[in-house]
Amino acid sequence: MKKIFLSLFYIILAAGFTVTVFLWIILLRENVKADTDVRIYVPTGSSFEDLTDTLRSAGVLRSERNFIITSRLKSYGRSVKPGSFIIEPGMSNNNIVNILRSGRQAAVNVTFNNIRTIEELAGKIGGQIEADSATLSAFLADENNYLADGFDRRTVIAVFIPDTYQLYWSVDAMAFYRRMLKEYRTFWNEDRKVAAKTLDLTPTEVSVLASIVDEEASKADEKPRIAGVYINRLRQGIPLQADPTVKFAVNDFTLRRILNKHLEVDSPYNTYKFRGLPPGPIRCPSRSGLEAVLNAEKHEFLYFVAKHDASGYHHFSRTLAEHNRYAAAYRRELNRRRIYR
Repeated sequence: MKKIFLSLFYIILAAGFTVTVFLWIILLRENVKADTDVRIYVPTGSSFEDLTDTLRSAGVLRSERNFIITSRLKSYGRSVKPGSFIIEPGMSNNNIVNILRSGRQAAVNVTFNNIRTIEELAGKIGGQIEADSATLSAFLADENNYLADGFDRRTVIAVFIPDTYQLYWSVDAMAFYRRMLKEYRTFWNEDRKVAAKTLDLTPTEVSVLASIVDEEASKADEKPRIAGVYINRLRQGIPLQADPTVKFAVNDFTLRRILNKHLEVDSPYNTYKFRGLPPGPIRCPSRSGLEAVLNAEKHEFLYFVAKHDASGYHHFSRTLAEHNRYAAAYRRELNRRRIYR
């Protein structure tokens, strides 16, 4: 009897050892081929088969079979969470399944700048998060999505301050907008609101003016001075006569020369034809543009025109006669370079 019990003990011990080795091989042994981090993207609605296809295409796993067995042992696969996940070198199947099952995403960097329209914005963002450009365009085209926040289709672009942001890849259009709105409200702290009020401008109006300053200035150090010119004109009731607003009105941002026919376009964005600010920003206003308006240089300039030396800087004038002399020199340079549009 003692021999029987001893034999059973060794059999159980051997079986236990075998199971332990099996579980170690399947669950705990490294199963990542790559020697650097691999980012995978799991779209919303993916099945477990879709996930394994993604891992296979990325060339992540040493043994797909062992990953599948681990997933079954851990009851993973009936519900696959979407997102962007980082698979690190040295990870076991147990590690991989834990990350995927918990939905513990790795944030992605979302960057945008030099955006003039919400369609451009949608196109730029659509390649960086799961929501595509068509979905984002449709969301931004529907004012009902943001009217309660104080914006309409002409002003909502002010919400999107160019920068690099960390977001989860799986955010939908609404979640992306809400995150940008949070950033916008963070920017507009009490100090900046007071600065805007001192200029007799609302935050949205500051954004409109900043967008014009951004378009006018190729040199960042000139932005506060250009902003000062426009504030002087607003206060004196002089039309802004900002060329970038005309380009926006005619929807041609390639224009290098504004002609009389462009100045006649009947659009509220044509600041040669209509006094005051246009009804919305003509691009996503940058932080530097916003700060330039809020900290506009105090001076008596009412005019400015690009220097004819193509330096990117401007001549600033207090009188129309002085301005006209600089403008004539600039037109002569355009003619010399055969720039007629």
